Amino acid sequence: MHLQFLGTSSGVPTRHRSLSALAIRGEGERGWVLVDCGEGTQHRLLHTRLSLATLEAVCITHCHGDHCLGLPGLLGTASMEGRQAPLTIVGPDGIRELVAHALALTDSNLGFPLHFIDVAVAAGALPAVGGMKLEAAGLSHRIPSWAYALTQDDPVRQLDHARLGAVGVPRGPLWGRLQRGEDVTLDDGRLVRADAVLVPPRPPRRIVVGGDNDTPALLDALCRGAQVLVHEATYTEDVAARVGPAPMHSTAARVAAFASDADLPNLILTHFSPRYGNARRSPHIGDIEAEARTAYDGALYLARDLDAFSLEAGGALRRLD
Repeated sequence: MHLQFLGTSSGVPTRHRSLSALAIRGEGERGWVLVDCGEGTQHRLLHTRLSLATLEAVCITHCHGDHCLGLPGLLGTASMEGRQAPLTIVGPDGIRELVAHALALTDSNLGFPLHFIDVAVAAGALPAVGGMKLEAAGLSHRIPSWAYALTQDDPVRQLDHARLGAVGVPRGPLWGRLQRGEDVTLDDGRLVRADAVLVPPRPPRRIVVGGDNDTPALLDALCRGAQVLVHEATYTEDVAARVGPAPMHSTAARVAAFASDADLPNLILTHFSPRYGNARRSPHIGDIEAEARTAYDGALYLARDLDAFSLEAGGALRRLD
């Protein structure tokens, strides 16, 4: 599975960070899924190899502008580029109203149909998107907010050549049948079961992406079996104490502690307050990392715009150059 961050800032963009958006593509899949679509997302897409023609679904975590105001423009661009295939949009019901009003007020017509799914109604029965199973869970924020889990099974189990040799299965069509999961009978009458000569299946690849949320523990069930959690870390604890609880965002320490308790091997933090710049004076982005590392000793990443990652079949996460 592949991830690419299109925006990593909270509230407003900065010179180096656009607003929330994350592209996810299943291994071996052409289509991809967009989680959130802050203003500027379609411009960031121009710096990637992703195409709006192959976008299969948009999943919106909540209706705050830094997570969804880029959606009407992105849809308009897709239409002007000739898209005709239907597009699924999953999110709070208000997203349907936002898109309808934006298109009407701008005299815009799309050349493709939209299929809206209210996540609050269908959270337990969401369709597969981009070859990945889609699930959702409610979070804690000022308005209804959701997290999404995307899961992909390994498409093909590999044959164990040593076992094939030991059993005496000759190379040829029988190998293909066994790899497809079919049991076969050899010329001498012996039955060879596919499970006996296939490498044991690896656990599914699973990525959880949280929307804005001040209570990471709400992700506990969704994170079971996940190798990667992508979650906002808008503040450090000291800044959060000065800001107060009203914004209802997470801190680096809070998310890191949850990831450690949940035994998650990979944590990617994003959605940083613009106050955390790249200069060395505090607060700076290094404060976020330092605080998270006090509570979490797994593989930790602070997302940057256009960062790309690959989740390998064995569960290892690799940042791509």
